[in-house]
Order: sequence, then C-alpha cells, then structure tokens
Amino acid sequence: MTNKYMYFIANWKMFGGLNSLNSLNTVTKFFEKFKKSKFVKIIYCPPNTLLESMSKKLKKSRIDVGAQNCHEQENYGAFTGSINPMMLKSVGAKYIIIGHSENRKMGETDNLINQKINSTLKAKLKVIFCIGETLKQKRKKMTKKILDTQIKLGLKKIKNKKDILIAYEPVWSIGTGLVPKNNDLLETVSFIKKKSKNSKVLYGGSVNSNNINELKLVNNIDGFLIGGASQNSKKFIDIIKKTYN
Repeated sequence: MTNKYMYFIANWKMFGGLNSLNSLNTVTKFFEKFKKSKFVKIIYCPPNTLLESMSKKLKKSRIDVGAQNCHEQENYGAFTGSINPMMLKSVGAKYIIIGHSENRKMGETDNLINQKINSTLKAKLKVIFCIGETLKQKRKKMTKKILDTQIKLGLKKIKNKKDILIAYEPVWSIGTGLVPKNNDLLETVSFIKKKSKNSKVLYGGSVNSNNINELKLVNNIDGFLIGGASQNSKKFIDIIKKTYN
C-alpha cells in the first residue's frame, strides 16, 4: 500500500469554530514536506459555517474542502434552513458527504439520498456516498443484503460514477472503537466494488492512529473517512504517515 493513491477525508461533524482553522497550519506544513504527498488526497469536511473560510485558507494548498450534507433540491427554493449543492459549491466545496448513517438515522431514505447524489453531480461536485449496516443487521448476517440495497437505490439511474467515492461505514463501528476484522473488511470492500461497479471504496468507522496499521493491510481500500481523530491535526497527520510507513 506504500505507493497507492489514497484519500483521507476529515469529517468534523458538528464541531469547530473559526479558531479551529488554526489547526490546518500544522497539516498544510506537513503536507508540503511529505515525500509521498503525490499519493495522498486530503479533503476536509467542516460544518457549513466554516466552508468559505476554510476554502480560502486552503486555496494555495492541494487540500480540498467538502460539505457534510446538502438539500436534494438543485435550484433555489423555499426551504428554510436548507443549502443545496450549488450554494455549497459557491463557497468552495468540491465534495459533499451524502448518506452518512447519522443522517439516515434522522430519516434520510435511499430515495432521498439518490436525489441528493443526482443534484450534487449536476452541480459538478463530487460525492462521498456512505453506506453501512447496523449491529443488529450484522448479527443477522444481512450485511451484504443491506449494502446491496443501499447501493442499488442510492445509485439508481446514475450511469457515470467517476465522481463518486463510496465510503463503507459500518454503523456499529462509528464512534465505538470497534472495527471489522481485516478478512471481513477485505471481503466486504470487494463486494461493494463489484456491486457498485466503482473502483474507489473508502473505509470509515473509528479510524485512528492506533488501528491504522491494521487497517492499511486491507489492500483493496482506497482511503479513509475519519471522524473524531481528524479534528486533532497531530492525530490526523499520524494516520496519514502510518498509512505510508
């Protein structure tokens, strides 16, 4: 995996104020000097309140910025409190996370996720499409069935998938410290690639600097979607460095 092109996506979730942007200085300095930076793609997904400021701060770097979600409407409309892909693009977003389990839990359906993906692609933005099973579904050995359904419905009628990254995030792993066994993860990622006809699949779910040495051994993974650990610049850098050591 040493010389493989990998994505490292920082999902800050509902954390961060303007002062948080100072932590980016450490990451940009590291990235400028990192010998294997040509194999690395870093994407920060902060709260919408920081998108424009972060985009301006990272303008001269090779680090991109993405949003954490969007409204499904591609044009302007009477949707109080909502922001569509076109608006996110106007403040510097190049990617949008869609289908995260935390949003699915709040009521997002596969059909709604499909609409959001379509709107995002029409805005000429790239998609980080999240899929994953719950612990109950895993225990019932329904993982592949659930993932297959999420892929089929989420990507329904979408022919061009070159601007879609799929992030496999087992719901039971997010924030728990638990991660799938390497053999299981290898098999699941291969299944996702086959079903989605998509060559880029990332892993997310309790990724940190302690377990990255194990996770990087799963050679069909194309990167990581990182939550809590990405909010700390040192921990985020450690994950990147250890991936290539």
